Amino acid sequence: MISTQNINFSIYDSRSNDLLGIAEVTLPNFEAMTETISGAGLAGEVDMPVLGHFGSMTVELSWRTMTADATRLSGQTAQYLDMRGSIEQYEERAGAITTMAMKVAVITVPKSLNLGNLNTGKGSDSSNEFECSYIKVWLGGKEVVELDKFNYIYRVHGVDYLASVRRDLGKAG
Repeated sequence: MISTQNINFSIYDSRSNDLLGIAEVTLPNFEAMTETISGAGLAGEVDMPVLGHFGSMTVELSWRTMTADATRLSGQTAQYLDMRGSIEQYEERAGAITTMAMKVAVITVPKSLNLGNLNTGKGSDSSNEFECSYIKVWLGGKEVVELDKFNYIYRVHGVDYLASVRRDLGKAG
């Protein structure tokens, strides 16, 4: 099975289940926090990732035109967004094209609202940027990654890499 492309997707406010309109989404980058270690026993330096800890993660929504939803999402409160899509897959032996459901749920806080440009007969290229503290991704109905920065959860394909850290810190769960 070869995943070939995103067929389409929709963006929803996950609290109200309202469709938020036509936008392009830039999802966050998982870049581990690191500490450079060196000294006896090492032939040089190693940038060692901190278990389950990641730098700032942003989500950006780029809108064709300025919308009421884009401005509403700039309110200084948590924004709960779902991106639901369909990924095209090609089964090379059977020559069949199938689809796989994709869902990305995020909890964010607004960082910026760019109202964009005003030009006759053109879109405005408005955008929102959000800081992401929570993200969960499902592919084909299966959870593949979950990061919850406030609750010390980093789970990849069922392995919870911060379970022992929560235990060590006396946190429930």
